Amino acid sequence: MTKFFMILMGLFIVTSNIFGFISYKKMKSLYSAAFTILLLAALFASIGGILALFIIRDPFAIFYGLQVGYYLLINSLIVLLIAIVVSIIKKYNIEN
Repeated sequence: MTKFFMILMGLFIVTSNIFGFISYKKMKSLYSAAFTILLLAALFASIGGILALFIIRDPFAIFYGLQVGYYLLINSLIVLLIAIVVSIIKKYNIEN
């Protein structure tokens, strides 16, 4: 059962990153990609928690969804930090 949830967690992370990349390509903004991943963190956390609740049938299974949300929030923070660094590099044009 643990392998199933680990695979599902990886699938959620990859899916949110793909949607973030699509958002980046469409809007040409890393900030929109970070915001998309942040919104998907809440969505996938709730989906993961509800799915774990139905499969495990234990009220504490909802914490699985919170764990997925935590990893996606960290992922969103990393994308946001990359966006800030890229913005700083573009602003000061380090290539001078």
